[in-house]
Amino acid sequence: MNSVSPSAVQYVGIVMQEEQVESRRQPPLLERQSSFGLRASQIPDASREAADEPDEIDKLKAKLMSAWNSVKYGWTVKSKTSFNKISPVTVLGHTYLLNSEDEVDRFRQAFVSRVWLTYRREFPQLEGSTFTTDCGWGCMLRSGQMLLAQGLVVHLMPRDWTWPDAQQLTDVDFEVFRPRSPVRAGGVPIPSFGSPRGSSTPEKSQTSTPAPRCSLKKRPESARDRQADPIHHKLIAWFGDQPPTPFGVHQLVDIGKGSGKKAGDWYGPSVVAHILQKAVDKSSVVQNLVVYVAQDCTVYKEDVVHLCDLSLSQSPRDPCNQAWKSVIILVPVRLGGESLNPSYIECVKNILKLDCCIGIIGGKPKHSLYFIGFQDEQLLYLDPHLCQPVTDFSQPNFSLESFHCSAPKKMPFSRMDPSCTIGFYAKNKKDFESLCSAVSMALSSSKEKYPIFTFVEGRSQDYGLEGHCSNHSGPATHILPPGKLSRSNNRRNSDDFVFL
Repeated sequence: MNSVSPSAVQYVGIVMQEEQVESRRQPPLLERQSSFGLRASQIPDASREAADEPDEIDKLKAKLMSAWNSVKYGWTVKSKTSFNKISPVTVLGHTYLLNSEDEVDRFRQAFVSRVWLTYRREFPQLEGSTFTTDCGWGCMLRSGQMLLAQGLVVHLMPRDWTWPDAQQLTDVDFEVFRPRSPVRAGGVPIPSFGSPRGSSTPEKSQTSTPAPRCSLKKRPESARDRQADPIHHKLIAWFGDQPPTPFGVHQLVDIGKGSGKKAGDWYGPSVVAHILQKAVDKSSVVQNLVVYVAQDCTVYKEDVVHLCDLSLSQSPRDPCNQAWKSVIILVPVRLGGESLNPSYIECVKNILKLDCCIGIIGGKPKHSLYFIGFQDEQLLYLDPHLCQPVTDFSQPNFSLESFHCSAPKKMPFSRMDPSCTIGFYAKNKKDFESLCSAVSMALSSSKEKYPIFTFVEGRSQDYGLEGHCSNHSGPATHILPPGKLSRSNNRRNSDDFVFL
């Protein structure tokens, strides 16, 4: 059972996928075979009828499970997260020192503006299943959606865009503390800025003055941000829980079938990275953007160039032959064995400090989160474990409130699952070159002999990976590029793959 997290949701524990999925009448062996792609024509006639028409027990279980998940993931826990006043808070390349109302408001705007995608219920039934909710099993897909959404925000929105309506959201649940010492985060609370309604608890109002109303002074770029509202609505709608939407759960689950996954299964961060790549490739709604997924903890620069540089596929006389597609780079990694290797913590911090970083999907074991920053030894995250009703995107100017979180939460680095996927974004060729340089410098801060991942020249074929399966979801491995192998020529081939 998962531990309780002081988020907008009380976690009771993830539902075992076997309890949700394996409730059909056909024999277990047939169920397993069909989940790996056995066609209907291969199913015996006696079983085909049962496979095509879910019985009433399945439907009843689905309704009961939906009701149970609504309770499990729907309780609100009113608890505030404490932030250190004297230590900087990093959010996707931006740093905030929460020692003034203006700085707290800047942090609040930046956090609330991130796209928040959570469990939903009562959406159209997922094909091939009885599920009308992803509660209990879809948290990694939701984290992946948030990672992609951040990439789309920086791709489509004005630079440093913030949501103009962020101040109209409910109270932001966090407090700023003045620590007793630089190394201890606990201390005496100071007035909490950024909460327009003040404290609702009498005991707290005695120890801290009512929080002042957020400054309503317009920022210079607020008019520009308001003009981006139609793009904001369109972007959110792309993640809607309807079969036609390009990045919704229905589409991602359908793509996941190619990896042997189905609704109700657990999706790892590596599998989700490949699903996101295929979803963007398949979609036509986003122009001038590609997704590259690193192979075996190695980013091959020429492979990225081949994806992005349109001049390689155009005539030299083409006036547009200098065009370059923007790219989202996803790097599945494993930062230790059964638990996070502490030697990589400083490296992860330095990655989250970069402007080109769009976040990390991972979390705790079997409990996915989307990491967007940190303070001291605590990771800052967005949590998908809240069950909300499905949104009707056919309504003009549908409400965006449920897609933005007002409760920043933290967890210790030590609780981070070592399996994760790191995301980066480069708008053009110059940005990609800067990304390679900046990320390589951040990776060099690791105390370990081998970095989390590497950038190498050339293409993957140059390193003997022609037959590498893109759907591989096992433990991530690190390949030593040519020239960095051991001096000994008698090493076994398997020794060239180093598990982090």
